[in-house]
Amino acid sequence: MTSAPPPGNIRVLLAEDQSMVREALAALLGLEDDIEVVAQVARGDEVLTAARATSLDVALLDIEMPGMTGLDAAALLRRELPGLKVVILTTFGRPGYLRRAMESGADAFLVKDAPAAQLADALRRVLRGERVIDPTLAAAALAEGANPLTDRERAVLTASADGSTNAELARALHLSHGTVRNYLSTAIQKTGARNRAEAVRIARDKGWL
Repeated sequence: MTSAPPPGNIRVLLAEDQSMVREALAALLGLEDDIEVVAQVARGDEVLTAARATSLDVALLDIEMPGMTGLDAAALLRRELPGLKVVILTTFGRPGYLRRAMESGADAFLVKDAPAAQLADALRRVLRGERVIDPTLAAAALAEGANPLTDRERAVLTASADGSTNAELARALHLSHGTVRNYLSTAIQKTGARNRAEAVRIARDKGWL
């Protein structure tokens, strides 16, 4: 069995928008002899800048953050800093989120209610080159199947969540009115919804958006 990294060797960036949760996670990880939280941010669009400014081993990212989601931040880190390990941590145990996290290049995906010792162990394991996935979520993702929505359908459906009209969506997304209508219609059909609002809710619940 490969031994854990020596004390002080795991330098972590913690990205979490809820300050109490972020501080609690930092405190718990700080109790580990071989883990040090060296940077903290509250927004997804601050992750890359913070990662570039600090010598890091692992970026620990929440999914739901202002500015940029943890999934998008993970994909950005993978492209710009490919040697950095990325761990996604979320409140929402949605199978679709797991699939998207893996597609973004994340090395681990865990839910926030996991014991602190499990999270610390996951950080050590990803540095050894392992991929760590919550087993319950892994089983659910296999049962759920792949995200049926295309990137365009996801983008249009996400943009429609605020109640924008088709004409407003067309202008915002630089698409024709008919194209927006077709994307929304297909997304509604694929989610089994009765309307766009229900399609947004279903897609979000499954982690497809």
